[in-house]
Amino acid sequence: MRTLIIEKNELINLFKTVAKRKYESQTEECKAARKGCPERIYDTLSSFSNQDQGGIILFGIDEKNDYELCGVYDVQDLQVQLKNQCENMEPAVRAFFTAVEIDGKAFVGMEIPGIDPMERTCYYKPKGRYGGSYVRVGDADIQMTEFEMFQYESYKKRLKDDLRTVDDDSIKLFDKEKHDIYLKNAKEQRPNLTKNVSDDEIDILMGLYVKEKPTLAAVMVFSKYPQTYFPQYSIIATRISGTEITDLGIDGERFIASKRITGPIDDMVEELLKFAKENMNNSKTIINDMGERIQKPEYPLIAIREAILNALIHRDYSKMSENMPIRFEMYNDRIEITNPVQIYGGGSVDSLGRERLETRNTVIADILEILEVTKNRYSGIPTIRKEMREYNLPQPIFESQRGEFKVIFRNSFLNNNEDVVKSVLDYCSSPRTREEIIKFVNKSKNYVISKYIAPLVLSGELKLTIPDKPQSPYQKYYSKQDN
Repeated sequence: MRTLIIEKNELINLFKTVAKRKYESQTEECKAARKGCPERIYDTLSSFSNQDQGGIILFGIDEKNDYELCGVYDVQDLQVQLKNQCENMEPAVRAFFTAVEIDGKAFVGMEIPGIDPMERTCYYKPKGRYGGSYVRVGDADIQMTEFEMFQYESYKKRLKDDLRTVDDDSIKLFDKEKHDIYLKNAKEQRPNLTKNVSDDEIDILMGLYVKEKPTLAAVMVFSKYPQTYFPQYSIIATRISGTEITDLGIDGERFIASKRITGPIDDMVEELLKFAKENMNNSKTIINDMGERIQKPEYPLIAIREAILNALIHRDYSKMSENMPIRFEMYNDRIEITNPVQIYGGGSVDSLGRERLETRNTVIADILEILEVTKNRYSGIPTIRKEMREYNLPQPIFESQRGEFKVIFRNSFLNNNEDVVKSVLDYCSSPRTREEIIKFVNKSKNYVISKYIAPLVLSGELKLTIPDKPQSPYQKYYSKQDN
């Protein structure tokens, strides 16, 4: 876990920047403290501790008085009082304090490090774990839901929900042909496992059965219709008429197409791809090396396949999520895939495709690898990025918050300059690094800086988080959105 590394001059700039822009962020909270130590900061202590990047509380800014730089009453006493509040957290928060002076007034920055996922959730002891655990959403501290807390507990206890058994007599409804292919492939791919082992023993060793009962993993792959037992372990696919869920079409329709996609995992993947292809806005015509005219889909189908396959393999299959289907929503300018799950172990989106994170449902992943539905080599996200790059489309956006994981694909609307500007400003509603903006636009570094970042900074539409140090390695860009 890391904290914001703030030196005194950077902290002074941060105070001035927040006071000028007049709003907080995902990692910044303002407190006045002009007359004494704020009585309640436990919600922010909890929410910052429960996110990878931690956060910083800025004491000496009066949010209720137009973000006035009012200063604090007493630096030493304030720190003592704050340390006492940190001891009321479980685990205790180990904050870092930095005091600075601005125009003769004293200010304090309190950095809160994000704690290891194995220690989460951090909560306020007097209210207990279920009443005192918070998560940061934008500039707000929101009490954690039971589902969000369960996902942390599931990781700590290493619960394997794909191994929970199904009591119904499901074996009679299994696809025998698919199971035969699975056994054949298992014997060919893993001879050391299957040597001198019966077919029934292979099923037991590979997690298809526990105590003679089929596991959820087996049902989701081999059952002819898994939704008999788990109706919501499905996909709700929708083609929306505009760019927002509330937009209406020319005939007043909200949805152009809507379908619940069901069946075993591999069938759902193929059915979803069919739905996506049928409902894409348009396609491009290209000439191949043979001189043939070929229709090119609006989005790379390989990228969509990898994204939906990842969602089905890595979703939460606990009883807590049995009423939560995956959502696949197609808008005029983007596709959003929303999965009822947070990154396993609380990892950050920055680590996706770059680090080998733990797999939530190892049995499902293993079965699908043997069936050659997936390679199970951590190549899904790199493949998605590669496909979007080759299509000359923006890189995908990954978001993880409030117990949901979302993948966003944007289409060629970014070829229009005005749309690019609007999209960059929308994207920078939260502060972004230069590298993040370049990846988002998906053009060369020099092109994005000269065409968008520099002009938007000059016009004042993009602002710097550290205006006195434009070249700072910690520099980010943000846009002040109209309310």
